[in-house]
Amino acid sequence: MIRSMTAFARVEERAEWGHAVFEIRSVNQRFLELQFKLPEVFRHLEPDLRSIATAHLSRGKVDVSLRFELSASNEPRVEINEGLAKALHHAIDRLQSITALDGQIDWVRFLQWPDMVTVETTDLTEVASSIKRLFTHAIEQLVESRRREGKALRAVLEKRLIAITDEVHKVNEQMPAIVAWQKDRIRQRFAEAGIEPDSDRLEQELVLLAQRMDVTEEMDRLITHVEEFQRVLEEGGVIGRRLDFLLQEMNREANTLGSKSINAETTSAAVELKVLIEQIREQVQNIE
Repeated sequence: MIRSMTAFARVEERAEWGHAVFEIRSVNQRFLELQFKLPEVFRHLEPDLRSIATAHLSRGKVDVSLRFELSASNEPRVEINEGLAKALHHAIDRLQSITALDGQIDWVRFLQWPDMVTVETTDLTEVASSIKRLFTHAIEQLVESRRREGKALRAVLEKRLIAITDEVHKVNEQMPAIVAWQKDRIRQRFAEAGIEPDSDRLEQELVLLAQRMDVTEEMDRLITHVEEFQRVLEEGGVIGRRLDFLLQEMNREANTLGSKSINAETTSAAVELKVLIEQIREQVQNIE
């Protein structure tokens, strides 16, 4: 099964501890590039999340975001040291009476006094485990989305491969007639010029001309590349780079056909082959 690199996944969980939502977006990229946008409280989980992602993905630019809310019962509790606050306030009153100073108390600085405020936070160890399980589920959903997209891509690619094979068959069927036409054309030009060439020498030249025009070998290689392309599709897995290499070789054979072409039919076939190969290349860029 082939997999596309373009996909989206969204999973969420509501539990006693609160609410969490993972969204993952993936697009094509030569290598695997992971970017995480996590709440600060879960920033320490990024290495673990990266390990989970790399175990399932090989290529693509993947953006991960997590939205997280604690339930009201688990929100941090702030406690004021009332005894210290009263003592400090009494000290401020005495200082004002002694110095006759007047002014407003800066309550922010008052709260920043050492041991004035204590914050009781919730133990998020179990929540962190839930977050990792949720992320694993999100990655699995993303992989499944990639597979569905890959299945659709394969259908498009196989349709283009059939079209390439048809063009090759057309060229192979036309080659004997093209070679014969070119030979007759050369003989006709000699006749129009009133030249009687040596028959043996003429035949040798015609044979050499036919060899230069013949694209049977190139078309055979092109069909071989198409068959290998199909085999790799059936094999599945991480195949994007292998397919891209095969397309380079297929394009090379199409270019050779274009350079050897001497009539409109083979020129048209060469152009059509290059168009089909480029259409396949555009789709292959999205295959993992």
